[in-house]
Parts: sequence; structure tokens; C-alpha cells
Amino acid sequence: MATASLTRMSVPVGVDTPPVGLLMPKLQYRFRVTFTNFGIDPNTGPITQQVMEFARPNLSFEAIDLPIYNSTVKIAGKHKWEDITCKLRDDASGTASTLVAGQLQKQLDFQEQSSSTAGINYKFNASFEVLDGGNGTNAPTVLETWSLYGAYLSAVNYDAANYGSNEVMTITMTIRYDNAEQVLATGLGVGTTSTASVPGQGAAGQPISTG
Repeated sequence: MATASLTRMSVPVGVDTPPVGLLMPKLQYRFRVTFTNFGIDPNTGPITQQVMEFARPNLSFEAIDLPIYNSTVKIAGKHKWEDITCKLRDDASGTASTLVAGQLQKQLDFQEQSSSTAGINYKFNASFEVLDGGNGTNAPTVLETWSLYGAYLSAVNYDAANYGSNEVMTITMTIRYDNAEQVLATGLGVGTTSTASVPGQGAAGQPISTG
């Protein structure tokens, strides 16, 4: 039958693997962002509705080179979470702008030129969820969640006005954070418990690598 060919509309894996067809991808426009302890208003729902773009976290490891006899061994050093950006629509009622201003004021009182005593006084958490498209009576299913911890705004861009443009005005926030955790539909992800590797496994004196 012609429909049977649909299972072959993908890259062939091998003779021992039955064809399953192409897997449904996650779509960029199906997502939701929520904030906790952001600004001075506990109700951050309006800012969730104004999000236009949100960059998923990027992770890198510093390089450690160990020069030896005739070669160099490479091992992973400390990890680093890269800054991310979140773009908001700047609504006419000033809701998004007010929430962002409240967060900036928590980090530094610009009128009094007074800063917070400690990071705990102004840091917030954020949650980014990839959704399946459900809505209304068909509640959306969360396919992937990124949780950001110990975050603050390192930069805010209030965009420019332009007589020749039909675009909406935006606010772009650059967010720095201490740590992040990913939870996938499988229950695993970056920062979640996995049997693939056990942190701290192995004793001092063991070889760096074997093969």
C-alpha cells in the first residue's frame, strides 16, 4: 500500500532496525516562559503573555590541556552557562515595562543610588517550557522544561522608535544565571539523575582515560 511508504520517509538506519518514519519535531513557536520572584509584583502572568522570544540555555566546558611525553591529553574543566536573551512586547499599558523596571530597581535603586546587600535580595528563577500545542479544554503537554536558578538582568535594551517601521516596540533582557536544569518527557535531561554517569565516580590515582 502507498501509506506503507510513509514509514520510509526518513534516513535508513540499518537492516536490523525496523523503519519508524520521521519523528515529530518540537516547534519553535510552542513555548511558555514563567518567572518567580521577578520584580516587585508577585503576579508575573502578564509578562509571560508578552514574551516574543526566549533563547534556550547554552553550556560550555573550559578546556584543560595536560602536556605529556609525545602528546597532550584533553580533559573537561569547569562548566559555564552562557547568558540568554528574552524579548518582550512593550505593551501600551506599560505592564511589561513596569515589571522589568521593578526587577532593575531591586538590583539597584537608581534614584537613591543604593544597591542590594546580597544577591538573594534580587535574584529570580525562570522556567521555559516547550509545549505540544494544546490549549483550552485540551491542556497543553509539556515536552521539555528548562529551569534557571539564581538569575538576574545583566542588560536591558529598550529598542528604538522608527517612523518607517511597522514592527512593535520591544524590550530585550539579557539574563545571567547560576545554574540550569533540563527535564525532558523521558524524565531525564541536563542536571537530572541519570545512570549514564555518576558524578564523582572513581578514585584518585585511576587513569584519565582507557581504550
